[in-house]
Amino acid sequence: MVDAEVSLRGWLFAVVRVLLALAAGAALGLFVGNLWAGLAATLAMYLTFHLYNLFRLDYWLNHRSVADPPDAGGLWGDVVARVVRLHRRKRFHKQRMIEIFRELRRSTASMPDGVATLNRDHEIIWFNRTASRLLGLKRKLDFGLRIDNLIRHPEFVRYLHAGQYGSPVVIRPNVSEPTWLSIQLVPYGEAQKLMLVRDVTRQQQLEQMRKEFVANASHELRSPLTVIAGYLETLGSDSSLDRDLRQPVDEMRRQAERMTTIIQDLLVLSKLEDDESEIEGAPIDVIALITLLRKEVLARGQRTGEVLLNIESDATLIGDETQIHSAFANLVENAVKYTPESGAITLRWWVDDDGAHFSVADVGKGIPAQHIPRLTERFYRVDEGRSRATGGSGLGLAIVKHALQRHGGRLEIQSVEGRGSTFACRFPSHRIAPATARNEPQRVRA
Repeated sequence: MVDAEVSLRGWLFAVVRVLLALAAGAALGLFVGNLWAGLAATLAMYLTFHLYNLFRLDYWLNHRSVADPPDAGGLWGDVVARVVRLHRRKRFHKQRMIEIFRELRRSTASMPDGVATLNRDHEIIWFNRTASRLLGLKRKLDFGLRIDNLIRHPEFVRYLHAGQYGSPVVIRPNVSEPTWLSIQLVPYGEAQKLMLVRDVTRQQQLEQMRKEFVANASHELRSPLTVIAGYLETLGSDSSLDRDLRQPVDEMRRQAERMTTIIQDLLVLSKLEDDESEIEGAPIDVIALITLLRKEVLARGQRTGEVLLNIESDATLIGDETQIHSAFANLVENAVKYTPESGAITLRWWVDDDGAHFSVADVGKGIPAQHIPRLTERFYRVDEGRSRATGGSGLGLAIVKHALQRHGGRLEIQSVEGRGSTFACRFPSHRIAPATARNEPQRVRA
């Protein structure tokens, strides 16, 4: 408000000065006998004055780093003062931004993780010393180059172009060196990306040691457990066994069977984790496979609800039949366990533009939303008491996840508490043959 009042007074003073100059010019013209000549001379002098001040302002703007601002009065003085304030403010903010950028560079340079910035074309803008060391980048030589031309690992290239940066990708840049890197991209600004690089060699080595230990321990435990189960089977079938000991022996037999199941699942999971590369496989008759799974449910004689087959395609799936059978069977097993006897389970197989899909839908009690992201973890249980009562190993969904990954697929889980769950296996298009539509879904009561 104060600046507006000062500006208004400056303009009023300038108008008064113009009127006074015109009056003086008119008086001079009348004195010499030519009114217009006096006015023209006055306006010429006034214009020269303004051009001179404009020249001084322009000269200072072009040489403001070495020259002082012009000393002018009136309206020109106000304009110069405002320009000087704007210039000083801009210089202050520029200096502040330079200091912040330098501080940012110093802080990122001292980080234990590598940091690099990429533009919208995935070209390198800047990187710190750690990124240079981990990725083998060279200053001045690699600036402006595309990151996928420098890091050619297939997993990283797919990760870079997929656009799904919620989790990092772990790669081994040089096969001849036992170095593992975790790389995660964080979008920011106008399609720019911050690339975070971390050395996870130690974690990968520990993970490999864990896998080897689990595989070796499971293998070594299988033989003595088989012997124990055999003796318990013999004791349980002995008619002379004391009645008071029969119930404990039966319980030991059930627990031995449960331990055998856990060990078998651990061996399967260890085998899947040992080689995570995508397999080629052979054509699998999915219709025959899911029909067999339905027959296995029927053969148990433990259910009175419906098992529905919804077959919408004759497509075959390219993959490893043992692994696919294990994955599908685990999903069906879960549905059987957690669906009430009066409920129904639907096994669906279909093909669309996104690929091939197999889903198992149940009408059980559902899964709380906070548990869904962790369902594929080893031994993770939503309901500890109920899971142990059903005899599950807690490894089924982990097996499903890894089996699908080896086929380029993924597991999607949808669930609503009180209304049931749907577990869907998604396969890419290159895993299927052309499909033809089938008739209405088959419905079988179990």
